[in-house]
Amino acid sequence: MSTLIHRRVEDARQGINPAVICRVSSGWVVLGDVQFLQGYSLLLPDPVVPSLNDLTMAQRITFLQDMTVLGDALLEVTNAIRINYEILGNREAALHAHVFPRFATEPDERRQKPVWFYDWQTAPPFDLKQNQALMSKIAAAIKQH
Repeated sequence: MSTLIHRRVEDARQGINPAVICRVSSGWVVLGDVQFLQGYSLLLPDPVVPSLNDLTMAQRITFLQDMTVLGDALLEVTNAIRINYEILGNREAALHAHVFPRFATEPDERRQKPVWFYDWQTAPPFDLKQNQALMSKIAAAIKQH
């Protein structure tokens, strides 16, 4: 099975995925395709599996620990007030975790709802030139944890 997640992980392995922030024990941390919330990132497992339940208990612990370390890094680097973590897998049958920093500056009608209420079609797209400094800060913060 080849999903977008499989392709993104393979590109990360080959060093051609421009959104890669860093390698972690369980996989790859990447910046999201859109940046409606500055720092929106994903954790992609390597190897890719269909769901969290397909990992051994030790692998689950490592994946979830890496996910929360990413959250710690985003809190530190973006000045977010909280982090939302989501593992859905509804569209792509491949494990991946969305990690969203949430900000006090978000409009009330958005801040109090899931991020899926944002307009993803008009959100600022990932731009390596524009996002490189942020990606470097996130990578450095992950390494400190």
